[in-house]
Amino acid sequence: MERTSAAGEGRGRIPEAAEEPVPPFEVLLRACTMSAVHLEMRDSYTPSDPWFRAWLAGDREEFERRLSRPWLGLIREVTGRGVQVRRARVISEPVTSYVRFEHATTSSNAEAGEQVGWLPRRLASGLLLPGNDFWVFDTRLVLFWFFSGDGDFAGAELSDDLALVKQCAAAFDAVWQHAIPHPEYQLA
Repeated sequence: MERTSAAGEGRGRIPEAAEEPVPPFEVLLRACTMSAVHLEMRDSYTPSDPWFRAWLAGDREEFERRLSRPWLGLIREVTGRGVQVRRARVISEPVTSYVRFEHATTSSNAEAGEQVGWLPRRLASGLLLPGNDFWVFDTRLVLFWFFSGDGDFAGAELSDDLALVKQCAAAFDAVWQHAIPHPEYQLA
């Protein structure tokens, strides 16, 4: 999964986006000193992911084996330094199989220190949201993630344009204010 600095051949470039390839995600997250927030707005991601496929097939052993993943160590490391990591998911109801899978994996994220909230799409109508999923790091960088219609990763773009970073941080905060904390969200 290669991340690039642009989604296309210069089309739709983000102002002041880096010309070089996006640094590895782990580097960006480890560089945080205060916060990292992630907004997810799709109902399906990476449909060919072996972990998701195992879950769909009812392979509980493989699902449980994959619950212990490198992501959790990274989250423990970052939150252990006092960095707040939050994820908000805007989802359609009734939920897709992929969202059911995400819900099944989220308790392990929370145990590692990541805070997760769920916002049913019907409750998000009054919010102005960017067209792509993103991460905001320390309110100084925004990393957009692009996906194909089927949910496969299609690239990334990093920007330090403070106006854009602030817009995304405000969008995340608006979702977070309305989101249902993971322990309270019941799947529809």
